[in-house]
Parts: sequence; C-alpha cells; structure tokens
Amino acid sequence: MTHPAERPDSDERVRARTTLGDFELTILSDGPYFLDGGAMFGVVPKPMWERRAPADALNRILLGTNSVVVRTGKHTVVIETGIGNKLPEKLREIFGAKQQLPAAFAAAGISVDEVDIVINTHLHFDHCGWNTTLTPEGKVVPTFPNARYFAHHGEVEHGHLQLERDAVSYISANYDPLVESGQMTLVDGGAGSVTEIVTGISVEVYPGHTAQLMAVNIDSNGHRACYISDLIPTSAHLDPTWVMGYDLDPVTCIAERKRFLARAIPEEWLVLFTHDHHVPMGYVGVNDKGRPFLRD
Repeated sequence: MTHPAERPDSDERVRARTTLGDFELTILSDGPYFLDGGAMFGVVPKPMWERRAPADALNRILLGTNSVVVRTGKHTVVIETGIGNKLPEKLREIFGAKQQLPAAFAAAGISVDEVDIVINTHLHFDHCGWNTTLTPEGKVVPTFPNARYFAHHGEVEHGHLQLERDAVSYISANYDPLVESGQMTLVDGGAGSVTEIVTGISVEVYPGHTAQLMAVNIDSNGHRACYISDLIPTSAHLDPTWVMGYDLDPVTCIAERKRFLARAIPEEWLVLFTHDHHVPMGYVGVNDKGRPFLRD
C-alpha cells in the first residue's frame, strides 16, 4: 500500500492520491472555507486549540471540504460532495465558499458521469452540497446523473424538523429531490450498525455529531481506510475530549471516538479527515502520554 505522503498533489483542487489494496483513492476539494475556531473546539480553551489550528483576526480557522473518490475496479464511489452552489450569497461570503468541486473532478480527470455511487455521512450542507446543482435557470438537478445516492433515513427526518439548534445546517434541495425521484436510498440502523453498499464499501453509524452520523469503511486486500467524517473532523481533533460546539451530543461523541480509535490505531487504518485541508489523511498512533496523534 502506498503511503499517502508519497504521492502529494500540488493542485489545491486535488488534495491527495493513494492506493489501498486494489482500490484507488483520490481526495478532491470543494475549496477551503472558514468557521469560528471556538465553535470547532467547543469547551477547549483557545490557547490550547490555537497551537494546532491558528485563527485569523475574526477567530476563524481554515477548514477543508474533502470528498473521496474510490475506484474499486467495478465502481466509482464518491464520499461527500462539499458545500455546493446553493448557499445564499451572504453565507457564501461568511464562509468564503469556493464552489470548486466540479473543477476538482475535471482536474483529476474524473467524469461526474462515471460516478455510480455517492455516499453522504450526514446531510449538513457542507457534506452534501454538490449532490445536486442549481442551474442558471433556477432548476435543481443531480450532479451525478448515473449514481445511486445513499444517506441515513434519520438524517432526512431530522432535516425536515428544522429545529432551532441546527436548521441552518440542512438545505432540503441537497437531498429531497433525490429522495423523491428514488435516486437516493435511505439506510437505517443505530449506533454501531454496519450496512454494506457494495463489496469493499460499507457505512457504520457513529452517533454524537448527529444522531445517525455514518463513517465509511473502505476495505481491500486486508487494508482498511475509514472516512470518519465529523466524528473527528480534522487531525487536530484526535483527542477524544476535543469535541465541537456543533456536536449535538458531545458525551456520546467522546465515547464513539474512543470506540473508533480502539480499532483504528492497533489495526492501522488509514484515517480520512473530512475537514482537514492540509492533512486530508494519515495514520494514528499513541504518544508517550497515551494520547492519539498523527504519525509521520
């Protein structure tokens, strides 16, 4: 297996390429964006988190929007689809959204038409924005016309509730048209449940950030990579207690992080980070203080 650092890509749109057994992995970016550092690190004091994630004058930190394309030989699978092009102008300015994922596909030499599976770990707008495209005529159409989409049934239901706590995170045009047309398949299952999507690709529920957040397990020839999504959004969040203010259930988040790390570290999983623009993937170890860290 190629170590991810052996094949860096200088193009900001294409963050990294590697192999996992017989699978090819390409990490594409919808562009870096900005979120409040305090919100990203919850109750962790700023002097501690700023050592890992420097903040700008507005207290914002730079984040990535990492989508992973997995070519298995039989399928072309896309995990997450970035922020998209349906945010109101004011929010685009606040976040500094780039809307570049289609250009990233082109830069990587991957056609959206060849994608036959799209997986959303959850349905916050920065994870499923390019599920659909808003055309200049004001129509919403599937970005990946030949793909089957997968998301958790509970995520759709939660998004429809439009609760004060997180209504802004859910944009129905990112998923409802796909559900209504039958192009999106909704999976079920609670904490720890595993659903196979195709051979070598499965989803596993890790609640905490949302009640039904799913990680994506990628398995080939005895090797595993895991797109752990917002359970551990960046390499700066590896400490189990460094949870986000955005997490709906931080206590469950801590427990689920520990469950994940208890397998990922000894089994040497390649961890794929959804929001780490500079380090989109890596292997995790334990330091001399017993804390998880990103290995060189």
